[in-house]
Amino acid sequence: MKNPNGTFKVWADANVSRQIEDTVLYGYYTLYSIILFCVFLWIPFVYFYYEEKEEDDSNTCSQVKTALKYTLGFITVCAVLLLIGAFVPLDIPNKKNSTEWEKVKLLFEEFGSSHGLTALSFSISSLTVIGMLAAITYTAYGMSALPLNLIKGTTSASYERLENTEDIEEVKQHLLRIKSKCRDGRPLSSRDRRTLQQLEERLRTLRRRERHLESIEKSWWTKACEAIRPLKIVWGVFFIIVALLFTVSLFLSNLDKALHSAGFDSGFIILGTNLTNPLNMLLPVLQRVFPLDYILITTIVMYFIFTSMAGIRNMGIWFFWTRLYKIRRGKTRPQALLFLCMILLLIVLHTSYMIYSLAPQYVMYGSQKYLVQSNKTIDGQPRNVTLVSKDCDADAPEDQCIVTRTYLFLHKFWFFSAAYYFGNWAFIAVFLIGLIVSCCKGKKSVIEGEVDDDDSDMSDDELSVYYH
Repeated sequence: MKNPNGTFKVWADANVSRQIEDTVLYGYYTLYSIILFCVFLWIPFVYFYYEEKEEDDSNTCSQVKTALKYTLGFITVCAVLLLIGAFVPLDIPNKKNSTEWEKVKLLFEEFGSSHGLTALSFSISSLTVIGMLAAITYTAYGMSALPLNLIKGTTSASYERLENTEDIEEVKQHLLRIKSKCRDGRPLSSRDRRTLQQLEERLRTLRRRERHLESIEKSWWTKACEAIRPLKIVWGVFFIIVALLFTVSLFLSNLDKALHSAGFDSGFIILGTNLTNPLNMLLPVLQRVFPLDYILITTIVMYFIFTSMAGIRNMGIWFFWTRLYKIRRGKTRPQALLFLCMILLLIVLHTSYMIYSLAPQYVMYGSQKYLVQSNKTIDGQPRNVTLVSKDCDADAPEDQCIVTRTYLFLHKFWFFSAAYYFGNWAFIAVFLIGLIVSCCKGKKSVIEGEVDDDDSDMSDDELSVYYH
């Protein structure tokens, strides 16, 4: 709606500006409502449906009823979040003589005047905090693990197969030594029986590894990966540079909040930037040429998705100290895929605040400018009052700079902003720890995570399709 010099275009009057703001706001209503629908209704329903489907004696009708029963709990949580956001005022009246009825009227008036903005903002912010925890756990680690795994590569399938064959022979010899103790009819001790059971399980696992390694060694996919090995190294170097760039930008943004914000009670909100960073300078410049800024934003979001998937792939899906599911090619359970979708959905939701942390000027005002008077003095006398354009900031008149709708969504509640601030420090710490751990670890196995002791022999047939 503005010209490059900071003046409004002819068609951009107050009514048009309000219509555009409302259109964007309703667009956010729609998209965020879809997210609430997926998180609190669709994904839980499908998850519990598949949980019931694993029981052989259950029919479709009972599966749907049970899934709806458990999904009702998620819908209740969503309703509670909406009610809290809708009826809890952001500014409690300070007048001591205000009656209870006046407070109730204030609640309804605020709910009506905001058109449900606070209700939706509270629900989305609650999900964003969960997405922040997922990003700290998976994305921060994936940003270090993905590039270093690409650079270091994996061990040779033939070399691993040779080592595995030696391990099989060693286990067989140990089994023969234990079984030889009972040839004369003497029973084995309880310790020998436990050792025998452990060795037999170990032998089954090694034989499964042997079959997997043989399939991978003969597959065309392995030969193709070896051919593009130099390209993987280039991508790994590129990803680690991007990860370091993001970390430095996030550190500078958080340091700016720590030094220049109003503190914890304000949610560490800062209007404007005092310590700039590369992304904060680049995005407002790219916005002037459509659609360069959207291309960069899309690239950043896709980067977070790929690194998050790498982190989930390496770690699995955990609930505190309990691992719920493993993500493996060809053998991932439907429930694990649904969890993966929900985690990625919440991480992308948190990406909105991550982009604000990386480029606060772009998220708040974009490339908007406004006009200010510049007084030139000659011999101590004011001369030649001119108008110069200046980037929008907190000092700009309210009618000259329009704050983006996404910024209002992100900072509606100060305590969520404070949680995001501390979450950014935790994100940086986990990334640095993951970088050190990934540097110290050796090459990954070519079948890393594909064969575990708790796998069944039947699962080998499921994976063989992907290697032939």
